[in-house]
Amino acid sequence: MANPGYDSRLLAGRSVLVTGGSRGIGRAMVERFLREGARVWYLSRNRAEDHHELALLAAERGGALAHHACDVSNEVSVEAAVEKAIAESGGLDAAVNNAGITRDGLVFRMSLEDWNAVLGANLTSVFLVSRAVARHMIKRRAGSIVNVSSVVGLTGNGGQTNYAASKAGVVGFSKSLAREVAGRGVRVNVLAPGYIDTAMTEAIPEQAKEALKSRIPLGRTGSPEDVAAAALFLVSDLSAYVTGEVLKVDGGMAM
Repeated sequence: MANPGYDSRLLAGRSVLVTGGSRGIGRAMVERFLREGARVWYLSRNRAEDHHELALLAAERGGALAHHACDVSNEVSVEAAVEKAIAESGGLDAAVNNAGITRDGLVFRMSLEDWNAVLGANLTSVFLVSRAVARHMIKRRAGSIVNVSSVVGLTGNGGQTNYAASKAGVVGFSKSLAREVAGRGVRVNVLAPGYIDTAMTEAIPEQAKEALKSRIPLGRTGSPEDVAAAALFLVSDLSAYVTGEVLKVDGGMAM
């Protein structure tokens, strides 16, 4: 017989912050967390095109949804947005650093502007947001931080030295932070997606896409929902004894 007090929603009553939550993988995370009963604050330059529909989902599932405009590579912008989210939520239980960009090119043709832009959006943002939420979480002696890297950060990829460097940096940063905050009950883990169907990968030439797909043992490309499901595991109590880990979501491509 079912327990009348049992709530099957994995994030019921939890407050989660997501960067880059307006589209792609971040948007899929926002939806998945809302379906699990969470209250979600997402940071991005612009609101999701279907923000209203997501807000209705939040109400239906007993959660809440809020958006704050933020440049995640800017210290002042991040501190203000995180402070608002903490004040409005009463306390963040989890944060996912998902925001990221690419500016691909061979290294001898790469401008310093393109290098700095990618490192700022992909790595400095992780430092800024993690620093802000970690200060808060260690006081509460609980919390989960999930940082999105990439298999490219583990294997490298020609034409993406800036992107690979930023994503490799996310791994080293996260493992170090995990050691710093574990004693205060805060967990830090990394997601490393492989080839995921998003607007970012749409620009890849068809021939290159097929070549990439041929390297995936599971025989298909990934979806934003695949990554969102892994993120749900890491922000929820299902992973209560997991910290400092890198979870690849790549269909076996980088095994």
